[in-house]
Amino acid sequence: MTDTTLAKIQEQLRILLQLTQTEAQIAQTRVGQARTDAVRRELTENGRNAEERARRIADALREVGGFPDVVTPVVGRVTAFVKTSLEQVEPLSEALLQDLQLEHQLVDRARYLKVLATAADRGAVVRLADRLVEAHTATEAWLTTVLAEEALGGPAALTSTPLQRVAGAATRVVNLPNRVAVQGVNRYVNTVQRTAEQARTRVTVLGERAAGFADGAREVITSGRDASLQRAERVAKRDGNAEAAQALHETRSQVGALDASELPVKGYESLSTTDAIAAVKKLTQVEDVRTIVAFEESHKARSSVVSAAQTRVAAIAKQVAGV
Repeated sequence: MTDTTLAKIQEQLRILLQLTQTEAQIAQTRVGQARTDAVRRELTENGRNAEERARRIADALREVGGFPDVVTPVVGRVTAFVKTSLEQVEPLSEALLQDLQLEHQLVDRARYLKVLATAADRGAVVRLADRLVEAHTATEAWLTTVLAEEALGGPAALTSTPLQRVAGAATRVVNLPNRVAVQGVNRYVNTVQRTAEQARTRVTVLGERAAGFADGAREVITSGRDASLQRAERVAKRDGNAEAAQALHETRSQVGALDASELPVKGYESLSTTDAIAAVKKLTQVEDVRTIVAFEESHKARSSVVSAAQTRVAAIAKQVAGV
């Protein structure tokens, strides 16, 4: 083994250590964005596994004559802090794409390390590189699935932070191809708000829906919200404005404001938890699953049903993404 090859192995181990420290910190941040307890437990375990990988990499670095510097863990934490801070002004999809980019780099560097270690006859490092490739390949698949869930409209395993929801809405407004939809929705809601029946109702979620509803409308807790949306939809249908009516209906679906009779599962409101889970598992359209989740979270809020729905969306997303 040449000194040059040994130096390259040490360099790659140092870089992998820093990137893994960053990965561990990001995993801790993502725990707070988990939609369900099952996802939260998985992310917590992923964070612990990343910390364990960092320890193994540090041990390998010592074995090849290198020394993990005290700055590396700090750099990893600072990098993660900067990343998670900056991503707050971006939609969730952009944050996940950056996570995926990090995992790609970890996989590629682990493969490069394996080749170097093979050439240098460093069996322990080769085995470490294999474990790293396996772990990060699995994380790549998981992130790809979550991105597919988000692309299909969710519910995704991870939820947007409040700032990311605002950023997502702003992005969709900028990219909205037809502003007429926004104007139409606002016109019907304003019409309803001017009536005596809805005089005290304020609805502020419609701009997000008209801009795409990829992340869901922000819930505004007002006693007349659901009635206002429902009446606005009826007025739009009466006037023959199908586009605005559809936008309003999807808004009601996204915030859990549909009547039980409008749900894609017949008699859903009377189903037990076990029967509700079984019904969700039979749904084939992401939109239908999303409607059930919104209704469930706004009414009974059974975590096991929401978890089953998210798992169903993940299965559909994997099929679409080819994971």
